Amino acid sequence: MADAEQNKEELSLDDMLEQEVDLDALDSADEEVETLRAERDDMRDRFMRALADAENSRKRGERDRREAEQYGGSKLARDMLPVYDNLNRALEAVEEDQRDANKALIEGVELTLRELLSVFSKHGISEVYPELGDTFDPQMHEAMFEAPVPGTKAGEIIQVMTRGFMLHERLLRPAQVGVSSTPAS
Repeated sequence: MADAEQNKEELSLDDMLEQEVDLDALDSADEEVETLRAERDDMRDRFMRALADAENSRKRGERDRREAEQYGGSKLARDMLPVYDNLNRALEAVEEDQRDANKALIEGVELTLRELLSVFSKHGISEVYPELGDTFDPQMHEAMFEAPVPGTKAGEIIQVMTRGFMLHERLLRPAQVGVSSTPAS
């Protein structure tokens, strides 16, 4: 019986040693699980960031496409504005006594000007034409000169030299105006 008890004690020591080995394995497994969890969390974070970047890139591309569609022709539109100005000046230069003699020519210039304005309108280009007495707006107007004019307030538009133009919501060219300064006493 002493041998059986000794074997029992030896088995218990063997069992204990195995359990210690198992505890070490468990500790190692726990560390490995924690490492894998940390990796998983890192990968999930990277994945979510990559998704967000992809979505932001898609939205940015869509916005850039819309802007290119709306404002891509702004250089051509800006280059066409002197054509509008010259047609306007040609019509303003015609005196009343010349109208009858050059009726067909004047009509042709007027029709060309109307067609140009129609094309502008079709492409989102609109005129900025301030009235005399309007308040000067530096976002929409370019002051060409300032002069004291009796009967006006400082900052009122007293002359319009050229009309301005907008391309959708962007200023293509400011209206060139003369502005009243504080009237001299």
